[in-house]
Amino acid sequence: MKTLHNKVVLITGASKGIGAVVAKRMAEAGAKVIVNYSGSKQAADEVVQHIISAGGEAITVQADVSKTPEVKKLFDTAITHFGKIDVLVNNAGIMITKPIKETSDEDFDRQFDINVKGVFNTLREAADKLAENGSIINFSTSVNRLMLPGYGTYVATKSAVEQLTRVFSKEIGRGINVNTVSPGPVNTELFMNGKSKELVDRLASLNPFNRIGEPDDIASVIVFLASDSAKWINAQNIGINGGMA
Repeated sequence: MKTLHNKVVLITGASKGIGAVVAKRMAEAGAKVIVNYSGSKQAADEVVQHIISAGGEAITVQADVSKTPEVKKLFDTAITHFGKIDVLVNNAGIMITKPIKETSDEDFDRQFDINVKGVFNTLREAADKLAENGSIINFSTSVNRLMLPGYGTYVATKSAVEQLTRVFSKEIGRGINVNTVSPGPVNTELFMNGKSKELVDRLASLNPFNRIGEPDDIASVIVFLASDSAKWINAQNIGINGGMA
């Protein structure tokens, strides 16, 4: 069923991983999709080509979400092309895992610039540019519910996103609902990079399904939250982790 028919969806960081799968699933549900990317043009083009080949509509727009002028251009380009934006999915993010004492100023600033300022920049644009009765879905993390060494700065950024979401949900009005999702471990390049099979298996054992998530597990929830069926869900943080936390 085309639950997102006639909706226009902007997804940040959608060239790879969860973002790419979300873009494809949104298109399958009938949405027109803006695939935002920062540096991975070829991968973004491939996502768009996949959508177009399947009969959907999509474009790529390059923008670094941590830079205010680029985010403004991202929104304006999307609206010029499709006439509106109904749904914003703030997927772009980075994760640097180091103990706090080993975290450099550069590590700290880079994560906050992309994970927090990036969301802030898009919310500020969405305040006036997102269509009435739209939806915003921001990404947090289920790691916020744990106390895992090495994730201190990362979870600090995601905690900030959760608070921005709660406050913005009360500010924006115009029938727009705003929520966060908190995935657990997911089988993506971002998550799997540098992790041993033993570590992945240990993380998988933290939920009763004894596996880590797949991008489709996350995308299914995102597509639902973007639909009209989810309009009464607002200011919430939804864990998508198989019961890990």
